[in-house]
Amino acid sequence: MPTALYMSSSSSLTPSSTSQPKNPISVRLYKVLSTNFDDLATREALGTLSDLYASPNVTSHDDSNETHPGEYAAKARRNLRRDMESKLAESSHHFVKALGEVDLKLSALQAHIQAMHAACAEAEGQLQSTNEASKAVLERAGNLRDERQEVEDKKSIITLFLSKFTLSSDEVEALTSREVPVGPTFFSAMDKTEQIRQDCRVLMAGDEDGPTKAGLDIMSSTSTYLEQGYDKILRYLSNEFRSTSKDDPLFGQTEVSGVTREAVLRLKKRQELLTESLTLLSQTRQTSLQTSFLTALTRGGPSGLPRPIELHAHDPLRYVGDMLAWVHQAIAAEREFLESLFGVKGDGRMVGSVRSFAARKGGEAEEVEEWIQELMDLAVVKLCVPLKNRVLQTVRSQESSIVSYKVANLLQFYLVTMSRTVGPEAVLTRTLREITQVSYQVFQTSIETQSRALLQIPLDPDDPSLTPPLFILDHAQVLREVMNVYQSSVLEDEHEVAVGAGDQDQLEGDNQNENEKREGQGVGVAPPFSKILDLAVDPILESAVMRSEEKRKLRPRWDARVYVLNCLTYVQVRVPSYFGCAGRVNEWELT
Repeated sequence: MPTALYMSSSSSLTPSSTSQPKNPISVRLYKVLSTNFDDLATREALGTLSDLYASPNVTSHDDSNETHPGEYAAKARRNLRRDMESKLAESSHHFVKALGEVDLKLSALQAHIQAMHAACAEAEGQLQSTNEASKAVLERAGNLRDERQEVEDKKSIITLFLSKFTLSSDEVEALTSREVPVGPTFFSAMDKTEQIRQDCRVLMAGDEDGPTKAGLDIMSSTSTYLEQGYDKILRYLSNEFRSTSKDDPLFGQTEVSGVTREAVLRLKKRQELLTESLTLLSQTRQTSLQTSFLTALTRGGPSGLPRPIELHAHDPLRYVGDMLAWVHQAIAAEREFLESLFGVKGDGRMVGSVRSFAARKGGEAEEVEEWIQELMDLAVVKLCVPLKNRVLQTVRSQESSIVSYKVANLLQFYLVTMSRTVGPEAVLTRTLREITQVSYQVFQTSIETQSRALLQIPLDPDDPSLTPPLFILDHAQVLREVMNVYQSSVLEDEHEVAVGAGDQDQLEGDNQNENEKREGQGVGVAPPFSKILDLAVDPILESAVMRSEEKRKLRPRWDARVYVLNCLTYVQVRVPSYFGCAGRVNEWELT
């Protein structure tokens, strides 16, 4: 209802306002009605007023205090300024009261700040006094810091010096302790010790004031360690060399370990220690070879194969050949063992070929070769006596000149082979040379005995035949077999030719020159074959002439000249002309 009234009154006022002067109340009312209450500020203001002038008895719905409707609102409008000022004053009072409390707090805070300033000033004073008091300590600390850095630098230098010129505990233990075996660690410590000594000599040589105490101490300590290291190598090699006696020199392991080879190489710098160790090695190898040789003679090889050499004593050629072959095999095995011990590569020399023993101009290779030759010579020393006794016993017990000559040629072959292998002045070579000389002497004695026997055999006076007798045929056959042995031996000239080929005198001279050349070189001791022919052929010719003269006296009609001619012809046929006997036969024909 009031809304409708308001709308009707407003519509009735609109035309009249355009024609009449503006009424203040209408303007006021129009302004109030046209005000927009949608903005936030207006809403908050109205909310504040509503809270300020809220009806005190809203909940009771009692209108007894309000005489007329709208009285409370009118009262509120009349007292609005006063109420607002009162409210503002009350708020200001509360604000002032709160500010007073803040002021009290600020005063207390200021007091605390002043106390803090005083404490800070006191701390600053104490800090300044402490700083002045510790200034000397700081300077001392700075000096100590510099000294510490200097000491650190000296420490690093000393550490580097000690690492370069001293041995570590592990290296000292490797050189001196028996618990550490000889091996790469030991050799590395030896190398470092020698390098330290070399560097120390260089430093001491550059010192103008003479060698320092530190240098002398380093040289003394390293010398002690080095000598202990060499003694350790000597003990190691002694044990290793003693163990070689447990191996068969022919069938055992001839390859030497790298550690042993390196130990021998290191010990070359101490010749007296190397000589001691190699002397022990030679003694061990002598005993080992002698035991193995006697075992091969009496017991044979492992499990009885090969059979004992003594079983073939009834066959002189095989018996002597087996013994010499065993010795030659032992020499080859010993050479291989020593070359492996000294780290020498094989020269590719064929077995039996000539080895150069000429003195070379210095160098380590010459020294090593001398050691090898000396050790090989010493290793077979104890073999010479049993070998010599058995061979000489076999040679002297032979009745057949052919067997004696075969054995002598076999000995001559091994003499030449050993001379080319171990040298002409080796003990084994000298022993073989002596045995060979005895063998040829036994053979020559046998030929001379048979030849003298020819002169003692008379011809049958009742036999009218003119053919050579049986004893001359047998003797010529023996001579023929001897010549065959000589022709097939290794000492035969390389320029063998058929009978009658070439100039006879030239060939005879070549054979004689070859024998003289061998004798001059000391290769063999075989007598010239012309001497053997003289011993064998001269008695045949002499017997034919002498016995023919005796028979002709008994039988004047028996033709002695034809008989002698038949004997000479038979000798010419049986003996080739290039063996040097044709000239002797021609001399007898002329007589």
